[in-house]
Amino acid sequence: MGFIAWLIIGGLAGWIAGNIMRGGGFGVLGNIGVGIIGALVGGFLFSLLGLQAGGFIGSLVTATVGAVVLLWVISKVKSA
Repeated sequence: MGFIAWLIIGGLAGWIAGNIMRGGGFGVLGNIGVGIIGALVGGFLFSLLGLQAGGFIGSLVTATVGAVVLLWVISKVKSA
């Protein structure tokens, strides 16, 4: 997957996760960062569960799930 695709998926995943977690997003660069880190987290979690997601939609779902988990963990750490 190309670098531009990583940025697009990261941005979309971060934006979707921000809306799911009621954060409203973090701006373009913040959304991309959350989405890319979320993709790593999601890929790790999916591999633990034995799941595979391919293609653009599969990558977007994986990154979004990971970004939601990442934002949830951040919210728990901030409130502690």
